[in-house]
Amino acid sequence: MQVIICDSPEQVGSRAADIIEEHVRRGPAVLGLATGSSPAGTYRELIRRHREEDLSFRDATAFTLDEYAGLPLDHEQSYHSTIRREFLDDVDLPLSRLFTPHGDAEDLRAEAARYDTAIREAGGIHVQLLGIGANGHIGFNEPTSSLTSRTRVKTLARITRSDNARFFPGGEVPQLCLTQGLGTISEARQAVLVAIGSNKAAAVRAMVEGPVSAFCPASVLQLHPRAVVVLDREAASELQLTDYYHRAQELNDRLLAR
Repeated sequence: MQVIICDSPEQVGSRAADIIEEHVRRGPAVLGLATGSSPAGTYRELIRRHREEDLSFRDATAFTLDEYAGLPLDHEQSYHSTIRREFLDDVDLPLSRLFTPHGDAEDLRAEAARYDTAIREAGGIHVQLLGIGANGHIGFNEPTSSLTSRTRVKTLARITRSDNARFFPGGEVPQLCLTQGLGTISEARQAVLVAIGSNKAAAVRAMVEGPVSAFCPASVLQLHPRAVVVLDREAASELQLTDYYHRAQELNDRLLAR
């Protein structure tokens, strides 16, 4: 696991965008897209590069991480609509190549299996962008999720529903979701997790320096051969090995600059 500690949230977005841009410019890329506050800066930076630096997504395909059960794709708070507002509407990635689990499917288990198969048939995810919940979840894989789980129906934890209540003013946050499993996420060729703010510091510590455990689902990234964790100083504030991470990153940057 590579840990990059940045001076600001803007730098977090820029470093994560660097990794995604590398995949996009290399050729037709299959992107895994997360929603939430932490990845928002990465999307803003990718949009800027699209507008100002000719970064094109016209040959890319995208799969979102998850979706609320019961919401149609065009619902204002569906993750399909959210990723359109935050990213796709401002770049040239064709809407026909944005794939999201259908939260209003009649048979949610069958829909989860279909979605998992669709990712494999697309050749798998080249680079998966991730955020992390305060309880250590990635996607909607709540604590105690199997580390080898596939895309499936999950019950949302109380803290997750509370954190997302601000997006449902006057309404009830769904209790169920469809999410890529930890096994599905782990099959991405590269994983990039971004975290911003002191409220994520405990989860980041457990993910990076704690044991690999279903109690902190994000810790499964310790087993990934190409996982990069990009943090601002507040999100990194509870890590013990920050001096090592800074030194390792300095040496890595020098090698890449040659």
